Amino acid sequence: MPGAERFTIHDEGSTRLSLVSIILPAKNEAPALAALLPRLRAMQPDAEIIVVDDGSTDETRSLCAAQGINCLSSPYSMGNGAAIKRGARAASGKTLVFMDGDGQHDPADIARLLEQLEQGYDMVVGARDWGSQAGVGRGLANTLYNWLASRMTGHAVADLTSGFRAVRADRFREFLHLLPNGFSYPTTSTMAFFRSAYPVAYLPIKAAQRVGKSHIRPLRDGLRFLLIIFKIATLYSPLKLFVPASAAFLLLGCLNYAWTFVHDGRLTNGSTLLWSAAVIVFLIGLVSEQITSLTYREQR
Repeated sequence: MPGAERFTIHDEGSTRLSLVSIILPAKNEAPALAALLPRLRAMQPDAEIIVVDDGSTDETRSLCAAQGINCLSSPYSMGNGAAIKRGARAASGKTLVFMDGDGQHDPADIARLLEQLEQGYDMVVGARDWGSQAGVGRGLANTLYNWLASRMTGHAVADLTSGFRAVRADRFREFLHLLPNGFSYPTTSTMAFFRSAYPVAYLPIKAAQRVGKSHIRPLRDGLRFLLIIFKIATLYSPLKLFVPASAAFLLLGCLNYAWTFVHDGRLTNGSTLLWSAAVIVFLIGLVSEQITSLTYREQR
């Protein structure tokens, strides 16, 4: 494809030329895009740049048109993940770079991500340090996510929720059906890559303060962040979540039986219910594990 950036990457022992598509989901981010797009074009003059307008009400579309940037517009907001999926489907490059449209990510880091991708990885994620976190609360939440994901996968996860990453397009598109329309696409895609044994690398980056106000609301999104914790476990290996829960019910049932036997000399309904819950939870985990295995079966 004329005018697309070419670089050499390795795919299971082979070498091929790849095209780069840079995808920026944006919702009312015109002030940030006005400064970001010229820098992005200057540093990646041959890359395909796609701005996915998620129902913006500002001048995002006219701004992109003035700068000759491909802009995919939605008539209403569908969510950050939906914008990512739409951009991934429209991109012509064999390598996709995702970055936020709010000015947090430095275009100069794209070359570093691509260079790391050449070392045999299928995904390279820009990992933010503590100083780049958007507040103490978000920093603590991300630390918890990283710790949990590391325990689940057995690999060091430096930044589970970073939206700045370079991936191989064919690998990423395998999991489009798994990605939610909301903000947790980084979590889902990372765990999917680990589950499918696609190598993932983390590259330290510095993230700047975003331009404008964040679209995340702590109260509104509190339940969503809690669900992410469970999603981390169920996306990778449900049994790692359900077996400890089952064991906890089993232990509580045994403790309850020991207490009632010593004091009343009998087996109570409470112990029986706890043991039944242990069996049910374990069976749910077993079925979930089989469903997860089918979910990640390669689509032909």
